[in-house]
Amino acid sequence: MKVLITGGAGFIGTNYVYTHMQRRPQDKLLVLDALNYAGKRSNLKKAEVQGLSFVEGRIEDKSLVMSLFKKEKFDLVVNFAAETHVDRSIEDPEIFIRSNVMGTQVLLDAALNHDVKRFHHISTDEVYGDLGFGSHDKFTEESAIKPSSPYSASKAASDMLVMAYYRTFGLPVSISRCSNNYGPYQDPEKLIPLLISRAKEGKSLKLYGSGKNVRDWLFVQDHCDAILSIIEKGQIGEIYNIGGANELENIEIASIILRFFNQSENLITYIEDRKGHDERYAIDFSKLTKETGWQPRVTFEEGMRKTIQWYKLNSYERSHSSGRKRVQTQSSYKSHKQTFTSGL
Repeated sequence: MKVLITGGAGFIGTNYVYTHMQRRPQDKLLVLDALNYAGKRSNLKKAEVQGLSFVEGRIEDKSLVMSLFKKEKFDLVVNFAAETHVDRSIEDPEIFIRSNVMGTQVLLDAALNHDVKRFHHISTDEVYGDLGFGSHDKFTEESAIKPSSPYSASKAASDMLVMAYYRTFGLPVSISRCSNNYGPYQDPEKLIPLLISRAKEGKSLKLYGSGKNVRDWLFVQDHCDAILSIIEKGQIGEIYNIGGANELENIEIASIILRFFNQSENLITYIEDRKGHDERYAIDFSKLTKETGWQPRVTFEEGMRKTIQWYKLNSYERSHSSGRKRVQTQSSYKSHKQTFTSGL
């Protein structure tokens, strides 16, 4: 099987490439990635040695995309490619529309015109909007779409396009909507790696508002396993939620990381809240479990241990918005034998 993985040099895409290669070594994989601030070709160095093909480019580049589909005749497309950071979408919504909406439309046309057997689209629980602090509900696949940010609105639009191509043209599609991911290869502008970096250096950990915003945290390896389960066992034309069953406040995340580095919680500070900041997300993934048997296997304690160890042993760049200076955070740690505190 020939597989196109868009956005495969990014955080989740990179992890998925290695998972797919391990689980399905007979498949031939090609990654298309624009190598923007969050995509790093170096992530895929080992995969390229093992036979992965790589093309640099944007999914909204119609001529490039069509030529790739014509040449490679893909059987499966897994679309991770997207602009993802909420803060960036508030600063510059236009690029999110171009990439997440128009880029998805280009891929859908290419898949339709070249008889792709399966198009799987990666989405987010943020398309559902905000449950609110007082709610005990969870998002299901039937929940209303109520995006709060330009980012989530662009993802909701791309989801609708995917389902429209299924309904109108019969393109064999599926969609997964995941909760917040964490793990190796994540760009250090995101919450958990950013807090790890600052706690390691003894700097303040800045949280929006009261720090009480709740997210459901999903270890990236569990997410990748879930995607493959959907591709192999899920139904065409269906949407599947993927969650980690780990609802935590941002302040709890900060406290866990500080305890690991033996730092005081006095390093936690609060800044003006993000515009339109959603208060709580929570995922019901029972449909996925019922249809495919998938469940998250990595506990939050284990996942955080693996994540912190990875960032201690690997160099990674902290990226800033377009046009700003890129600052590298270099790990100087040697092999370690530290143990976790009971709070992790």
